[in-house]
Amino acid sequence: MNTMSYTLDESSRDFDRIADALEFLGENWQSHPDLDAAARSAGLSPHHFQRVFTRWVGMSPKKYVGALAHQAARSALDDGANLLDAAFDAGLSGPGRLHDLFIAHEAVTPGDAKRRGAGLSFVWGVAPSPFGDAVFLISPRGLSALAFADPDVEAGFEDLRSRYPAADYARDDDLARQWAERIFTPRDSDPIPLALYGTPWQRQVWRALLDIPAGATTSYKAIAETVCTAKASRAVGAAVGANPISWLIPCHRVLASNGRLTGYHWGVKRKRAMLAYEAAAS
Repeated sequence: MNTMSYTLDESSRDFDRIADALEFLGENWQSHPDLDAAARSAGLSPHHFQRVFTRWVGMSPKKYVGALAHQAARSALDDGANLLDAAFDAGLSGPGRLHDLFIAHEAVTPGDAKRRGAGLSFVWGVAPSPFGDAVFLISPRGLSALAFADPDVEAGFEDLRSRYPAADYARDDDLARQWAERIFTPRDSDPIPLALYGTPWQRQVWRALLDIPAGATTSYKAIAETVCTAKASRAVGAAVGANPISWLIPCHRVLASNGRLTGYHWGVKRKRAMLAYEAAAS
């Protein structure tokens, strides 16, 4: 398990190196790379890498490679999927994280979105997360957006502001950090209110995403069958892509029908890291 003593600042600082290591191990696990090779992929000494990787992922690099190999051996050939992606896709279901079990979401009227945010007031801010710096957009009703600050903080904010260009914004990084602590280091069962600004169709798809257990994955086709019909896979893909609240509304758990990790608004590297983080915690 990822330990509570591992602060958000530390996990955010380590994200890029761990994501590079996860990518390296995902591409090379079949050759069982040794600790030195894995450490080089992260630009760290073997001893330091072993400690940082184990803290972030929740298991040692050796156990992580073993988990990939085990899962792939069980399912990849039957599924016909890419071996790495099939490893994430098989056998990783388990108890949901506390914040997944207790999320409370509140829909807001489509008229609010149609007015491009006119008359709305948001607080935004930046705080560390296990997946790098996160940008939060907070309305009086709850969290309206959670994104990641790539390539920089201002670009991350502009990505969110483009959704509601007529709204008023004020920055408060201290408030953002409070939300980060509440989301990424949950200590109680209080609901996390989400103010979802979107069309009825989008909100229907986003609610379906909330039903995917932590550590599990699904496909766009399966989501489409749940909310409508398999023929609506493309429309589901568009709604998933418009998800404004990363991590809490877990669009990272949706894969292509062949089990591959597909494009993710905040980067496939981050998507892979999220799945690994959840798998270790399940």
